Amino acid sequence: MALRIGVISDTHGLLRPEAERRLAGVSHILHAGDIGAPEVLERLCRIAPVTAIRGNVDVGSWARSYPETETVHLSARCFYLLHDLKALAIDPAANGVNVVISGHSHRVQVNTINGVLFLNPGSAGPRRFKLPITLATLDLDEGGDLRPTIHELDA
Repeated sequence: MALRIGVISDTHGLLRPEAERRLAGVSHILHAGDIGAPEVLERLCRIAPVTAIRGNVDVGSWARSYPETETVHLSARCFYLLHDLKALAIDPAANGVNVVISGHSHRVQVNTINGVLFLNPGSAGPRRFKLPITLATLDLDEGGDLRPTIHELDA
């Protein structure tokens, strides 16, 4: 049985019903910042356990308890979350990180560098410019393979 992880970012206070439907059934949700409002996380927590970090728009008193970076271990894999990939201050491969999750740019990114998967799910919040509204799921199979899938919510 594969483990499915939901990956979302840049909700900016808006959790779309399509995002909730797409995340239904995941085992864990990773939110890469710019949450926008505590209600977003409250609703996500009804779906699955959530690990969230603070983004640059998360400035209210509610956001102070969320770190700027977080490391989480799921199914023998190490995930490192930060909002803006440009602020990456560690060598993921040297630190045993398997997946780096980021947001901020509102642009989807799926790259593997030195054996580390870099995943930006894009933005699931209010539309910015003409960029698509997206989130990702990440399947971890029994063999340890990681399979990211980007989901367009407005397609």
